[in-house]
Amino acid sequence: MILHTGEKPYQYSNCKKVFKCLSQLKIHMEMLTGDTTYQCSQCLKSFTNKGNHIRHMTIQAEERPYQCNQCDKTFKYKSDITKHMQAHPGEKPYQCSQCDKSFIQNSCLISYMVFHTGEKYINIHHTPIYIYIYIYIIAIVITI
Repeated sequence: MILHTGEKPYQYSNCKKVFKCLSQLKIHMEMLTGDTTYQCSQCLKSFTNKGNHIRHMTIQAEERPYQCNQCDKTFKYKSDITKHMQAHPGEKPYQCSQCDKSFIQNSCLISYMVFHTGEKYINIHHTPIYIYIYIYIIAIVITI
């Protein structure tokens, strides 16, 4: 019934945040206190949130056929290992036009340019209108 009424009876005393479910409160408390940690058995990365740990383990369990021949990292996609390989020889082909800083990837250079221009680069693929249009197009393709 709480779901329908919008009632949020579970409150965290330290920050006064309220939740509909006890499980949401517990997740919030874990993240804030850091008392509980979940560790990946493959890469030893630690998480304070069980959901983030589960998502990470799902990704880790996926097949990663592309292995770097210079370190022990593996990748799911060939494009990812190609980007990764640029970092090994210290090659940084993307040069800032405003200073002497250079970067391994063009996306890093674009992000860095905010430092000089103050303008934030917006990736159109992450904007709500792009996502809406993408979903709309997929829906049309599926119905055809």
